[in-house]
Amino acid sequence: MAQLSRHAHRKDEHLSLAEKFYQEHAASQFDQLRFVHQSLPEMAVSDVDLHTQLGPLTLPVPLMIEAMTGGSPRTGKVNATLGRIAAATGMPVASGSQSIALKDATAVPTFTVLRENNPDGLVFANIGAGHSVAQARAAVAMVAADALEVHVNVAQELVMPEGDRDFHWLDEIGEIVAALDVPVIVKEVGFGMAHETLAQLANVGVQFVDLGGRGGTNFAQIENFRRPEKELNYLAGWGQSTVESLLETRLVPDLSIIATGGVRQPLDAAKALALGASVVGSAGQVLHSLIKTDEATTTQMLLDWQTGLKTIMTLLGTHNLAELREQRLLLSPELESYCRQRGLTQ
Repeated sequence: MAQLSRHAHRKDEHLSLAEKFYQEHAASQFDQLRFVHQSLPEMAVSDVDLHTQLGPLTLPVPLMIEAMTGGSPRTGKVNATLGRIAAATGMPVASGSQSIALKDATAVPTFTVLRENNPDGLVFANIGAGHSVAQARAAVAMVAADALEVHVNVAQELVMPEGDRDFHWLDEIGEIVAALDVPVIVKEVGFGMAHETLAQLANVGVQFVDLGGRGGTNFAQIENFRRPEKELNYLAGWGQSTVESLLETRLVPDLSIIATGGVRQPLDAAKALALGASVVGSAGQVLHSLIKTDEATTTQMLLDWQTGLKTIMTLLGTHNLAELREQRLLLSPELESYCRQRGLTQ
């Protein structure tokens, strides 16, 4: 039980450190993309349709509250709040890692509050790679989930003082995808995905990925802060940004994409959707708003994001996400160089 208590303490540490290292201006590179303004859109804001599909799931808006927390009394209260916000905004909400609850039944209520407070909305379960099919099913059942996120976090584990050091995950991911009757989303936790990784996942049957790009919550930085000597600070910039990861998906076009990592405003979301994402998620910005303001203010912020997305799409003369994806974004010289070096086409 003492070991499990340490796990719960780590959940509280992660929550506090995520806010400690929150950056108002994210390094996700959305600022290196530009839309081309259209002066005559010939449409009304009311003409915009924000519906999107994620496999069999229909979402009223292409925005979601991404995985954050759970596993301790404090984080359970946060999850209850997130469930209520999801219900009020119509956005899906993803659980934080449920691994602790698979070991300790006392942690289960800190996750089930998501579904209790969002009984009719979309809830995504979450476990780490390396779990069995039985454990994946248990995580889904725990929150009556509509989908399962399986997170891959090699960089976090390697920096984490007590983290894993063995990463043979691909076959087990394929087994979970084949066995479950809900969509299985493979999720990075902040280091982005290259097209080589995306191809590996597609080859074992994965259809849905959450790119989790660099620019949002930085778990290399968080875990290094927890190390006594804090000697791995040189990994703080590791990985591909969210924008770079979106560009990487061009070489593996058949995947459904969730874009997360440093999404701070509706314009970031619009750019991610234009680059091919079906859904855009935010965790750090939502948590920051909750800590600095309150539930009502955070709920209104996410409703304002939906209005803002409609505003941007009207400025572009785009009625739906399919038309938004036809917009050609202007890339900075840095991103153009990245595309050339990685063999990606604009």
